[in-house]
Amino acid sequence: MSSTPPSSPAERPSATRPLTAIASLRQLLDSLSREQHRNQELLASLGFALRSFTNLSRFLELVPLVASRLVEAEGAVLVVLHPDGRLWREQLHGHPADAAVGELLRQLASLSDEQLLQASSDEAVAQQLDRLVRRQLAERPLFATSVVARSRVRGRLYVFGPRSGFSWSDTHRRHAQLVADLTGVAIESEQLLQEARRHERVERQLSTGAEIQAQLLPDHCPVIDGVELAARCRPAFQVGGDYYDFIPTRPQLLGRRREQGRWALVIGDVMGKGVPAGLLMSLLRGMLRAEVLSGLPPDRILHDLNQLAQEDLAQSHRFVTLFYSDYDPRTRLLRYANAAHNPPLIWRRLRNAVERLDAPGLLIGLQPEAQYGCEQIVLDPGDVLLCYTDGVTEASGLNGERFDEQRLLQALQAACRAEVGAQGILDQLFARLDRFVGPDRPLEDDASMVVLQVRDGVMLPPLSRLPS
Repeated sequence: MSSTPPSSPAERPSATRPLTAIASLRQLLDSLSREQHRNQELLASLGFALRSFTNLSRFLELVPLVASRLVEAEGAVLVVLHPDGRLWREQLHGHPADAAVGELLRQLASLSDEQLLQASSDEAVAQQLDRLVRRQLAERPLFATSVVARSRVRGRLYVFGPRSGFSWSDTHRRHAQLVADLTGVAIESEQLLQEARRHERVERQLSTGAEIQAQLLPDHCPVIDGVELAARCRPAFQVGGDYYDFIPTRPQLLGRRREQGRWALVIGDVMGKGVPAGLLMSLLRGMLRAEVLSGLPPDRILHDLNQLAQEDLAQSHRFVTLFYSDYDPRTRLLRYANAAHNPPLIWRRLRNAVERLDAPGLLIGLQPEAQYGCEQIVLDPGDVLLCYTDGVTEASGLNGERFDEQRLLQALQAACRAEVGAQGILDQLFARLDRFVGPDRPLEDDASMVVLQVRDGVMLPPLSRLPS
């Protein structure tokens, strides 16, 4: 029986050669798979840190480590800039923590903000940083990419190799760019978080200011003999510059005597809106209440208030319009002076006509020695007085038109004829204003209205009992 002779030694290498090539290919594929898996793990860890860390510094510390391992570099350095372009020295990070990287970070930290701020563009800033890093790392291969947030360069990420002649593949560059982009997302998220916190603080302060201001405005109308009162302020913002008040000229009186005493009725408007206007309004309220106690006529009250407020208003570059009046329930006499405020409207029931109450006078805070005129009128039973701020007449409708005084006059006339009382008149006027402005559209300026209506059957006392 014949047998096949064994292969000669010369034949064996040619038979095993394909097996060796396949094994090498498998080893290469395994190596590539392990590298890909490692890179995925590194990127996943950075993504986890981005989702989990509430401290930006902890995230940024990881960036050079992950970047250097992803691109098989010797090390990496992260440079971060403030939103205004200054160097964010607290966020300079590098890997590894050796002498070379430490010296590079010190050199970067010593870079003056003026040098960066004087750069004409983001590109110029990047070039300036690149020159310093290249000078410090000498001949080492270096790759840099920008960290971008909100379309602005917020830093640079540098990776450097261990020896000269080392080159970065396109895959390495893409990985480094991906790390830089995740870093930009982290910086932007931190910036948005800080802005949200600032807005929350401002909102809390505005809410506190609105509460304080609401306490300064009367929470209810006082009882004055023979009249009905209604008032409302609708600020455009949480804090507004409109002001109205009812002030007894003799606050020491109590009960019925106070109801029959003279009362000051005031409405005003600090030019502007928001917190500054609200603060000035609060300041003027205190000054005015002190002036009312003097018992002087309206023109003198405005004259003295103007002098007292000159310095504060001059520093704020704002002015105030103010209508001041006092009403005596025993005589139904209304005396008034006006510091360039919208003239109040008065509906005279007997004539079914609306008149304007005006008197000459300049804005409060405009001139130190401004003079004010004083007028007076006796109100009849059924008459209605409407004081308002320009936020009412200047309110714009859907077509861009203003509500204007004529529409307010017509609305007042219609409400007065309906005989719904002071509160009903006020409600109808605001409802008419809301219909004009449009549903769910906010007012552009603070809007305030005060309604005073003389009750029917109010008779003047005999002449012998009139006060002198």
